[in-house]
Amino acid sequence: MKTTRGFEHDSDRYKYDFNACHFKKGWAQIDTSQDAWYFGTWCNPFELIIFSYTEGDTCLEECENEAEFIEAIRIYQQWNYDQGHKFHIDPMCVQRMIDKFTELGLDDLLH
Repeated sequence: MKTTRGFEHDSDRYKYDFNACHFKKGWAQIDTSQDAWYFGTWCNPFELIIFSYTEGDTCLEECENEAEFIEAIRIYQQWNYDQGHKFHIDPMCVQRMIDKFTELGLDDLLH
């Protein structure tokens, strides 16, 4: 997996919600009980990438294959459960996205 880290000065998660990580671009929001204006995580099951924004810090994880993507999502899931946080993937009612997560065996995480 290739990981690219960065920093966005004077920003918030909504920059990503409504543009770079928009559902029309294939992104699903990963919902946790930690979500706030300063924190968010998204995943794209078509491009096999995960992006997070935390108080200006950004992290893009590019998986090499579907197995690696599935493993990364399950690691995020387990970490959140271990911390007592909820964890769901919101495919924004996009059938194509629901079908892809189902194909990947991640449909138990959809809400």
